[in-house]
Amino acid sequence: MSEIGRDRRGAWRAALACMVTLAVAMGLGRFAFTPMLPIMLHEGKLELAGGGVLASLNYLGYFFGAVSCAAIGIKASSMVRGGLVATAALLLGMGLLHSFIGWGVLRTAAGVMSAWVFVFASGWGMRRLAETNAPTLAGVIYTGPGIGIAMTGLLGGALGRWGSEAGWMGLGLLAIVLIAVIWRVFDDGEQPASGAAAPAPVTAGAAAGTAAARSDAIWLVALYGLAGFGYIITATFLPVIARQALPGSSWPDFFWPLFGLAIIPGALIGARAPTYWDNRLLLAVAYALQALGVVLSVAWPTIGGFALGSLLLGMPFTAITLFAMREARRLRGNAAAGLIGYATASYGVGQIIGPLFAAPLAQRTGSFELPLLVAAAALALGAVLFAVVWSKSRAPMAA
Repeated sequence: MSEIGRDRRGAWRAALACMVTLAVAMGLGRFAFTPMLPIMLHEGKLELAGGGVLASLNYLGYFFGAVSCAAIGIKASSMVRGGLVATAALLLGMGLLHSFIGWGVLRTAAGVMSAWVFVFASGWGMRRLAETNAPTLAGVIYTGPGIGIAMTGLLGGALGRWGSEAGWMGLGLLAIVLIAVIWRVFDDGEQPASGAAAPAPVTAGAAAGTAAARSDAIWLVALYGLAGFGYIITATFLPVIARQALPGSSWPDFFWPLFGLAIIPGALIGARAPTYWDNRLLLAVAYALQALGVVLSVAWPTIGGFALGSLLLGMPFTAITLFAMREARRLRGNAAAGLIGYATASYGVGQIIGPLFAAPLAQRTGSFELPLLVAAAALALGAVLFAVVWSKSRAPMAA
C-alpha cells in the first residue's frame, strides 16, 4: 500500500474510532440520563427535583474532570481506554444500584469520565489526523456525541419498556460492544512519550497582549457560560417536557434522538466553516438558533414545534464548542490551553446551574415554561453580546 493510502486509512481509522469513543462517553455515558429520566419518574424511583440533582451532579463531575485534565500526565490512549471501560461499568451500575446516593455517585463519576475521554480522545484524534495529513476529518470525530445521543434516545426508550434497570443495563452492554470494536485502534501511531499531540512552541496569538484581546477573552469566558445554561435545561428534560405538552402521544420519545441526529450535520458543517470567518459572529448566529429552538417548545408546543426546536437546538451544539475553541486560539495561539480551560469551566457552571434552577421550579409550577423562557433569554443575550463585541472590533477599521 502506498504512503498516501496508508495515511488515508489511518486517518479514517482514527476519526471513526474517536467518533465511536465520543458516542460512548458523551452520548451514552453523559446523556443517557435524559431518555431514562421519564422512565424512572414513571416508576416512582425519582421525583423531578431529584432528577435535576442527579443531572447537575453529572455536570459537576464533567466540570471537575475538565479542569483536572491539565494536571494528568498519563498518555492519551490509556486515559481514553480507562475512561471508556469506566463509562460502561457506570452505566451497568445505574441498573444494579437502587439508592439515590448510589446513583448520585455514579452520575458524578460518569461526568468525570466523559470529560476525560472527550479531552484526551480529541487530543489523540487531532494528533493522528495531523500525522496522516487529514485535518478535515475532524468534523467526523465531533459527530460522535450526536450519534450517541440518537442511540440513547432510540434504544433507551425501547429498552426502558422492560424497566429502567433493563434500559441502563442494555446501554452498558452496548457500550462494551462498541469499546471492543475500537479498542486496538488506539495502538495506532503509539509513541513512547505522551499520547497527546506533540508539543508545539508556546507562542501567543498576534494580539494576545493587547487590551482588546484581554477584553475579548473575558467576554468569551462569560458568554460561553450562557451557552451551557441555555441549552442544558432542554437537553436534560426534553422527553419530560414533551410528554407534559403531548400527553398520550408516542412522539415525545423521538425528539431526543432527533436532537442527536441534528448534531451530526452541524458538526460537519461547522468544521468546514472558513477560518477567516469571525468566530464571534458565528457564535452569535449559533446562539440565536438555539434560542429560537428553545422558544419553539414554549410558543408552539406541538409535534412540529418540538421537532423543529430539536433540530435548531441540536445543529449548533458542537459547532458552538468548535467556534469557541477557534476563538481561544485566535486570542492566545498555541498558548490557548488556559483560556480554553476557563471557558470550559464557565460552560460547566452554566450546565450545573440549569437543572438545579429548572427542576424545582417546574415541580412547583407544574410547567417548564418559565425555566425554558429564561434559558432562551440567556442564549439570546449571548447572541446579542457576541454581535456587539464583533461590531465594536470592526468599528476602527470602518473609521
